[in-house]
Amino acid sequence: MSAFRAIRIDKDEAGYRAAYAELGEADLMEGDVDVAVTHSTINYKDGLAVTGKAPVVRRFPMIPGVDFAGRVTRSAHPDFRIGDTVIAGGCGLGEVHLGGLAERARVSGHWLVPLPEGLTAAQAMAIGSAGYTSMLCVLALERHGLEPAKGPVVVTGAAGGVGSVAVALLAGLGWHVVASTGRPEENAYLKSLGAAEIIDRAELSAPGKPLQKQQFAAGVDTVGSVTLANVLARTMWDGAVAACGNAQGMELPATVAPFILRGVSLIGVESVRPCIPLRRRAWERLARDLDKGTLAAMTETAPFDAALERARSIVSGKIRGRLVIEIG
Repeated sequence: MSAFRAIRIDKDEAGYRAAYAELGEADLMEGDVDVAVTHSTINYKDGLAVTGKAPVVRRFPMIPGVDFAGRVTRSAHPDFRIGDTVIAGGCGLGEVHLGGLAERARVSGHWLVPLPEGLTAAQAMAIGSAGYTSMLCVLALERHGLEPAKGPVVVTGAAGGVGSVAVALLAGLGWHVVASTGRPEENAYLKSLGAAEIIDRAELSAPGKPLQKQQFAAGVDTVGSVTLANVLARTMWDGAVAACGNAQGMELPATVAPFILRGVSLIGVESVRPCIPLRRRAWERLARDLDKGTLAAMTETAPFDAALERARSIVSGKIRGRLVIEIG
C-alpha cells in the first residue's frame, strides 16, 4: 500500500490539533478488509472531534470521520471481495478506530454493509450516519405501530443532517411533518424537503408545563434537554418520540406525566453498534424510500482539501443538510 493522505488529530504537550498528513500502511489499525475510500461526509460528531469541543476522540493520533464509502482492495472476510463497494459508519470510527476522512481505511468486515442497489457511493455518503440514524428513528416509530393516519410528526433540529433526512423520509412516507428550527432563513429549504409546517425552536426550547396541549402523534428529536421534555408533553395518547441527539443538552428535565397519563413512549435510538442485520435493513429502506431528488437538494459536495475547514464550520451551525466529501 502506498502512502495516503488523511486528516490526523493529535493531542500532546503541544496541545490539541487537526491537520492534513501523509500516512502509510504501518499507521493503519487492525482489520480484515482494506478500502480505498472514495467518499466521506462531515457529521456534527466529526466537527466536535476536529475542534476538540467535546471528548469524542478516545485515542491519539486519530483520523476523524464517522462514515466512509469506497472500494475493497483487500479482504480476508468471507462476505467481501476485491472490487466490492461498501459503506461503513459508526462502530467507533473516528473515536477509537481510525475513521473515514482519509484515502485509505482498514476495518473489520463485520462493520461493513454492501452498497445497496439504487444508491451510488456519493449518495450513500449524502445519507451517511445522519440519514441512517433518521431511518432508525422511522423504523422505531413504525415498530411502535405509528403511521401517518395517527396525526402529525414533529422533527426537532430539522435543518441539521439528521433532521433534514428525517423530514424528507417522513414526508415521503405520507406524514404531516412539523419541522422545528431556530434558523428561519431555512424555512423554504425545509418546505422543499416536504415539511408541512415550521415552528420556531423557541416554542419548544424554554421550560413548559409537564402536560401541554396534544399536538404530535410522533416525534424525532435530535436536540434533547428541555426541547425533548416539551415534545413529550405535547405528544398525543399512545404516541412515541424517537430520541437520537443532544444538541441542546444531555439532561432531560421532564416528569413522568406524559408516560403515566397519556401512555407516551420515549424510544432511544443509537447508531454506533455494528448490528449488521439492522444496518442492512435500514440501508435497504433508505435506498427505496428516500427520494433521490430530495436527497440531492439537501446535499452539498466539497473536495477533500475543504474537509478540515468544513468540519470546523459544522460546530458553529454553518452547514445545513448534508455535506459529501469527495476523497478519491
